[in-house]
Amino acid sequence: MQPKEFLQIVHFAEKLKDTTRHCTTSKGRKESVAEHSWRISLMALFLRAEFPELDIDKVIAMCLIHDLGEAFTGDIPSFNKTEKDEHVEDSLFRKWIESLPESLSSNVLNLYEEMSALKTGEAKLYKALDKIEAVIQHNESPLESWSENEYQLNKIYGMNEVKFSEWMIKLRQEILNETLSKIEDGENTIRKCV
Repeated sequence: MQPKEFLQIVHFAEKLKDTTRHCTTSKGRKESVAEHSWRISLMALFLRAEFPELDIDKVIAMCLIHDLGEAFTGDIPSFNKTEKDEHVEDSLFRKWIESLPESLSSNVLNLYEEMSALKTGEAKLYKALDKIEAVIQHNESPLESWSENEYQLNKIYGMNEVKFSEWMIKLRQEILNETLSKIEDGENTIRKCV
């Protein structure tokens, strides 16, 4: 790969810094797709000891590339994303992957195919982290930033994705406890104000 090609790829990836997600940070600022990808990558790194049988470097790579397609489409919240939206994002991302230098293209495409198939432990862990990080972020964001449907969604989102691992099931339960506590605290605050 030539330095100019490398720079073009890095410039493309920068778009995720400016692509905001539906969720906000703890201070109420819109979160970027890049921030979400960074945190799930960090989560994977910190789970290396919990999953010694997995190639955590591969999981980190999956986490880093998983939302690159949103550089084309923007972030569409899961509860609004249609099959057509997913197809468009997937098509544009695959076309971009194919435009990369050959050695990089084949590696990224193989990784993306593994992620999409969700059959390996690495793909399952990446997908679970992707889902539960969104709930963690909601638990950290101001309750008033939640849409009405998220009060229920945040209780169940990612539950299916963690079923492959007892440890991940326990983690999801801890996240649910935080969600329920946040909702209860918010309801108590409203009652006190009334």
